[in-house]
Amino acid sequence: MTVLDTPAWRPRTDAAPLLPDPEPYRLLGTPEAAALDPALLRALYGQLVRGRRYNAQATALTKQGRLAVYPSSTGQEACEIAAALALQPQDWLFPSYRDTLAVVARGVDPVEALTLLRGDWHTGYDPHTHRVAPLSTPLATQLPHAVGLAHAARLSGDDVVALAMVGDGGTSEGDFHEALNFAAVWQAPVVFLVQNNGFAISVPLAKQTAAPTLAHKAVGYGMPGRLVDGNDAAAMHQVLTEAVERARTGGGPTLVEAVTYRIEAHTNADDATRYRDEAEITPWRGHDPIDLLERELTSRGLLDDALRSGTAADAEEMAASLRERMHTDPQLDPMDLFAHVYAEPTPQLREQQAQLRAELEAERQS
Repeated sequence: MTVLDTPAWRPRTDAAPLLPDPEPYRLLGTPEAAALDPALLRALYGQLVRGRRYNAQATALTKQGRLAVYPSSTGQEACEIAAALALQPQDWLFPSYRDTLAVVARGVDPVEALTLLRGDWHTGYDPHTHRVAPLSTPLATQLPHAVGLAHAARLSGDDVVALAMVGDGGTSEGDFHEALNFAAVWQAPVVFLVQNNGFAISVPLAKQTAAPTLAHKAVGYGMPGRLVDGNDAAAMHQVLTEAVERARTGGGPTLVEAVTYRIEAHTNADDATRYRDEAEITPWRGHDPIDLLERELTSRGLLDDALRSGTAADAEEMAASLRERMHTDPQLDPMDLFAHVYAEPTPQLREQQAQLRAELEAERQS
């Protein structure tokens, strides 16, 4: 007997089922789409149209100086909406900075979802109200948090699944490795959704990894990987729903890679023409998530002029409300800078707080 024959050496013999499909999974436009629930397709369509209008309005608000920055998710709406709709009310969503659509679809007020990007407040919404963690600007730091929450829920016997969203650039961070490794070892009820939109700001995916796909990374951690057409809202919803249920029933974590594309620049501060041209974007415009869903609905007789116009009107009403409320200057208290930093303020924090209070009082008396 050699050391390789001892129980301490436990090679995995079930790697094949963990591998993703060789091509991104699709539903819309396939024979299998005929079995999709019409109500689900209509719900996805309504949310996608609202999401597209939300992106356009938020981008306009940035140009008007009402937002400090906005990372648009135009073209990625299917990933965002499917992530929110795949969860149960008791579950938790852990978004990245680009995932405001998922946050709003989860039930957070559209203005509150933009408060962080406006620079008015730390988060802008109460994470516990809708089970939505704060929008994470540092890359991938939300992933270990999701694993910790999911693991704690499992230890407590709570019926909770965490869904953590991250971009392809975030998979190059150490937090990504640590989160997936711990999630697999602990069999935590968590789903990792990677939105592979082609770029980490200006760095293309080919300069980030040599893996066949990002979904293949799942095998190294001992969890299944799924490769999905990120612009196919129905496929995204099905795969994420299955992954959430697998986590809920003790099956452990899943890594889902959504192959999509960032149509707009990284943020309003980015000049995307410096690292890509329109010829690269054009094919993706022809694979638009709203167009794909509209074709499916139309072919099944589920989309008429009334539904189309009603959905557009609902989106416009949302945009008008967002525009009106964002043009109202918020009433801010500078002393809020010291709220919710520590449960017990440190001596340095108390000193800074007293200094600011004195400066504000002197300004009022001058």
